[in-house]
Amino acid sequence: MKWQQALKDYQLYLKIERGLSQNSINSYVLDIKKLMNHLEANNIAKSPISIESDTIQQFIYQIAQVVNARSQSRIISGLKSFFNYLIFEDYRTSNPLELIESPKIGRKLPDTLSEDEIDTLIKAIDLSKPEGERNRAMLETLYGCGLRVSELINLKISDLFFEEGFIKVTGKGDKQRFVPIIDITQKYINLYRYEIRTHLNIQAGFEDTLFLNRRGKQLTRAMVFTIIKQLAEKTGLKKKVSPHTFRHSFATHLLKNDADLRSIQLMLGHENITATEVYVHLDKSHLTKVVEKYHPRK
Repeated sequence: MKWQQALKDYQLYLKIERGLSQNSINSYVLDIKKLMNHLEANNIAKSPISIESDTIQQFIYQIAQVVNARSQSRIISGLKSFFNYLIFEDYRTSNPLELIESPKIGRKLPDTLSEDEIDTLIKAIDLSKPEGERNRAMLETLYGCGLRVSELINLKISDLFFEEGFIKVTGKGDKQRFVPIIDITQKYINLYRYEIRTHLNIQAGFEDTLFLNRRGKQLTRAMVFTIIKQLAEKTGLKKKVSPHTFRHSFATHLLKNDADLRSIQLMLGHENITATEVYVHLDKSHLTKVVEKYHPRK
């Protein structure tokens, strides 16, 4: 089996069997291509079937010279997954990364914004331009519903259930969930939808897509990143801000105001509660409140 064929088959497996998004698939593929480039650069004639642990170890050693521990750990994890797939398909009997350990890394706490910082960013939006109403609606939705950027740009008009107070969100692996949407967020979406969006020349295939660019097509992830980055620069905010920062802030502020972790987990679409527990580390005062409220000897 050649590398290109193995890679092609693996992509189909990730898409069909595991239901991963294209972004996740691209990340896995990139890790494998780094190994392929290493083999080619060093004239190592090893196939996905014949490659052994010492060759992988040499690759990991070289990678460690140019990437940080977190990236190194991700690459090792991605390669382990690839070779586990080959075992699953009976191409191999063992994983060459079985004895290769990932570097120990601390849990990276997500960046968050204060309520005042979020207000400052949103107030800095230029509402004199048509895209201003759209940008305000997008940021209010990111913060008000805790969405991932991919969930935001894929949001449909048919996903809005404002009378019931929910929106339907399609998350990782095409898994759907209903997320509450507050009145203020509904207000700004409706302003954009009925006063700006209706005047766009909407292209075929994007009639149901909520947030559109000036050409009437779906926004890209990169465009949302750019909008937020420009607002951060405009307001002089020194923090590293991205669409995900609004999602983290959503969860942190809910926790700070005594929302329970299980509810936050459901709204964020986390499969595992441990992914949500990181927000406890951001605001340890929440733990103190829990003990003070529920401990029998309070």
